[in-house]
Amino acid sequence: MLFLYRYVLGRDVGELGDVVRARRPKRLPVVLGREEVKAVLAQLHGDKWLMASLMYGAGLRLMECLRLRVQDVDFARNEILVRDGKGAKDRVTMLPESLKRPLQEHLRKVKAVHEKDLTDGWGRVPLPDALDRKYPNASREWRWQWVFPQEHRWVNPKTGEQGRHHVDESILQKAFKQAVEKAGLTKRATCHTLRHSFATHLIEAGYDIRTVQELLGHSDVRTTMIYTHVLNRSGKGVQSPVDTL
Repeated sequence: MLFLYRYVLGRDVGELGDVVRARRPKRLPVVLGREEVKAVLAQLHGDKWLMASLMYGAGLRLMECLRLRVQDVDFARNEILVRDGKGAKDRVTMLPESLKRPLQEHLRKVKAVHEKDLTDGWGRVPLPDALDRKYPNASREWRWQWVFPQEHRWVNPKTGEQGRHHVDESILQKAFKQAVEKAGLTKRATCHTLRHSFATHLIEAGYDIRTVQELLGHSDVRTTMIYTHVLNRSGKGVQSPVDTL
């Protein structure tokens, strides 16, 4: 209401006395156990399995994963460069060793599709920051292609132009929801739950909270600290008294 009157209607509401402003309730994120993650991933196949595995293995948000370009994956350094993440920030996170070979095989198939698109006279992708005007041919280069492109080319009915965008987020969201149901989980898990699970499992394994903060791209360590509350450890293991009876 204050925002409406002050910034939309442009009216001064004056002093409100001791009125307490409402606060958004703090909710703990849903986190899957390691065996639960394993069970869900077992229900996924192909590129959907690879996308979900990268989200869990590297702590990626859904759109960060789908917007990956070929040049963002560094196999030599085992790193993934996340460009323009939340808050318009870039960050570097890990490339899981176990996913290197499946990802390389996936990219070989994607490259073959891209070369076929080039042969057909297409193969262009949109570039960030108007780079396509500065470098007109860059949008056809392999390094700028999506890691997870659409299965079918889109067609502009007016111009006849064709191309591929990255996979639509709804496709992975639907597949993940079905995988959770098939795995028999009762938790309300979504694709973003994989990121929460990534952070929680790292802290559970004893990794420093600052390291996890950097991998997640959080500006404030207090945002990362919520995962210690999920563990109910506050940094130290706490044993219930009933377990000592």
